[in-house]
Parts: sequence; C-alpha cells; structure tokens
Amino acid sequence: MIFLKLFKESFLFAYDSLRQNKLRTFLSLLGVTIGIFTIISVFSAVDTLRNNLQESVNKLGSNSIYIQKWPWGGGDEYPWWKYMQRPVPKLKDFYELQKRSQTAFAISYEISIDNRIVKYKSNTVEGAEIDAASQDHDKTWNFDFEDGRYFTDMESRSGSPVTVIGYDIAQNLFPDGGAVGKQLKIMGRYVTVIGVFKKEGNDILGISDDKEILLPLNFAKNVIDIQNENYNPQIVVRGKSGITDVDVESELRGLMRSIRRLGPGVDDNFALNKTSILSNQLDVVFGVLHTVGLIIGLFSILVGGFGIANIMFVSVKERTNIIGIQKSLGAKSYFILLQFLIEAIILCLMGGIIGLAMVYGVTILVKAVADIQVILDVKNIIIGIGTSITIGVISGIIPAYFAARLDPVEAIRSN
Repeated sequence: MIFLKLFKESFLFAYDSLRQNKLRTFLSLLGVTIGIFTIISVFSAVDTLRNNLQESVNKLGSNSIYIQKWPWGGGDEYPWWKYMQRPVPKLKDFYELQKRSQTAFAISYEISIDNRIVKYKSNTVEGAEIDAASQDHDKTWNFDFEDGRYFTDMESRSGSPVTVIGYDIAQNLFPDGGAVGKQLKIMGRYVTVIGVFKKEGNDILGISDDKEILLPLNFAKNVIDIQNENYNPQIVVRGKSGITDVDVESELRGLMRSIRRLGPGVDDNFALNKTSILSNQLDVVFGVLHTVGLIIGLFSILVGGFGIANIMFVSVKERTNIIGIQKSLGAKSYFILLQFLIEAIILCLMGGIIGLAMVYGVTILVKAVADIQVILDVKNIIIGIGTSITIGVISGIIPAYFAARLDPVEAIRSN
C-alpha cells in the first residue's frame, strides 16, 4: 500500500512537471524518445531482414549446392579475371553427376533465358522471366501451386510444349482465371499452361516465381543452345536428408574435379555456392547496422538522460520546501529518494513509450507503402522498456539522493 501510494504521488508529480514545464520536459524527453526509436528501429529492421533472408534460404534449400561459373561474393579481393576463364556448367557435368553422386537427393540443370514481354490477346506482362529446367527442379527448389501441376517425367524427357507460369503472369494475362489449358507464344513456339505457381511476393534476395515462365529443359534445347553462357546455366544439387551440406559439397568437389580431369595441383574451375555464404555475408552487414544503430541510439539516450537529470535537479530545487515539510512530518529519507527516482523512471518511460509508438507507426507505414511486414518483436519491446527504466534509474538516482539528504529545517527555510 505504501509503495502504491508512493507510486501514485510520484506519478502525479511527474505529470505536474510535464504540465507546468511542457517545453522543457518535451526537449528532455526528446533525447530518450529518439534513442529508443533508433535502437528499436534498427533491431526491428535487422530482424525483418533476417526473417526475409530465412524465407529466401528456405526457397533455395539449406542443403542445396549451386554449381556455377562465378562464386558468390565480391569485394576488393575478388579475382574476377580468374573466374572469367572458367567454363560454365555443361550437360556432360550434369549427366555424370546424376550417375556418380551418392549424397544427392536431386540434381537439376537450369538456365535463365531472358526477361521478355509476354502477351495473350490484349493483355501484356513486361519483365517476364523465362527459365528452363530439368525434371528434378521441383525437388531442388521449394514452391507451391495455385492451380495445375508440374511437368511429368515424360513431358520433361520429350520436351513437350508445356509451361508453368507465375501468379502475376496468370493474373495479368488471364484476369478472369482459367490460365491452365491456355496457350502462350514463347520463343516463337506455342506452349500450353499446365500450372500456376502460388503467389510468393518479393524477398530480400529478389527470389520469386511470381513473374516466372518455366519450360522443360528439353523443350528449350530444341530452340536455343542451352549451354550458352548468356543463359547462365547452373547445376543445383540437393543433398539427401540427414547428410550435411559440408558432406554434399565435399563429394561434389571431388566429382567435378574428376569429371573435368583436374590434376592435384590445379585450382577448381567451377564454384560451389551455398546459402550459408549469403547468410554469412549478410550477417556482417547486419552486425555493422546493429552496432551503428546502437551507438547512435545510445548517444541520443545519453543526451536524454542528462536532460532528465537536469529536470530532476530543477524539480528538487523547486520542491525543497515541500521536501522539508514531508521530512518534518516523519517522512523517511528512502521515501523521498524513491519519490524522485520513480518520477525520473516515469518520465523516461514516457519517452520510451513514445519511441515505441513511433516505431509501431513506421511498421504500419512500411506495410502500407512497400508491402513489407516489419517485425516488431516482443524482445525488442522489452529492450525498449528496459532501456527506458535503466536510463530513468541512472539519471534520477543522484538528484533523488540529494533530495533524500536535505536537512528538513534548512529545506523549510529555503523559501
């Protein structure tokens, strides 16, 4: 009961301070508000990026290896002139891996043909991504269907003129529905739509099937040179369940060196890429953003903490006479100390709550404008509230201590 009475009295004093000195209190709370807003915004942005990255990784497959000409990465020490001389993955490599691999659950050969304009009657889609893949593409990648189905083994082997299209392609070309069974003209040939991918939306890596037109590899083979470097050929290998990506990578490296007849002292002329490479690179970026946001936020909170401490010293000065009366009536020193300390914490909590409210407003705005679901985790809310309370304790403890040490007689005479 005593604590509740003390809390109520401290809250009323804080409210009175805010009401009587609006500008002073506002400027002091601004630092805490900006600090909390900055820290939680950065944490939420990092969590959102990580979540989107994980969704991308799930599409690519955490146990998938991408055999390509160029390794993922970059930077100042990226020896691009060496990689430029490498051959692209060939069908021979693909067929040999299918025969020899013991760790692979599925292996697919894939190319990206072009981004083109696709039409159906009076409807048009720009930027359609035309891809072609072998039969196991549905096992090396993760995707779902809105309607229809994937290629049968016979359709893949014979190079049937069929296609699976993305959700956006279907919506724009066939707004009334019923895409399955319709025919599109792709690369001068008519193909029949047999399936529509489920809508995915864009993610951090730009991976999405929404604007994809997927063809059987053997159909594309009859129209273009699918081993041409312009089509960015790659071999995707997904490891068996229970086998780590390290084991899959180790086997693939040995097999590819054997297939390409590379001697012991010769460097690899291929790249084995996996999603952990992207994850590690982005972890570095996220770590820098996390640190920068934390430093900026802490400086803002530091300024706000000094502002709160200043308010509390002024509050002690203005209420010295009241403190003397309270002490003369029997109020203990800890009662006076807690009174001012709680007042400082309440003021900082107000700044923290305003900062969190601003973050929440930004999440709604980003969702409305960019259709990105920003993650405001409970952990981040707790961090914001906890930081506010900590700043309140640090900035209020010294003024509260001075108030508690005042001599009641001298305090009463202060007026």
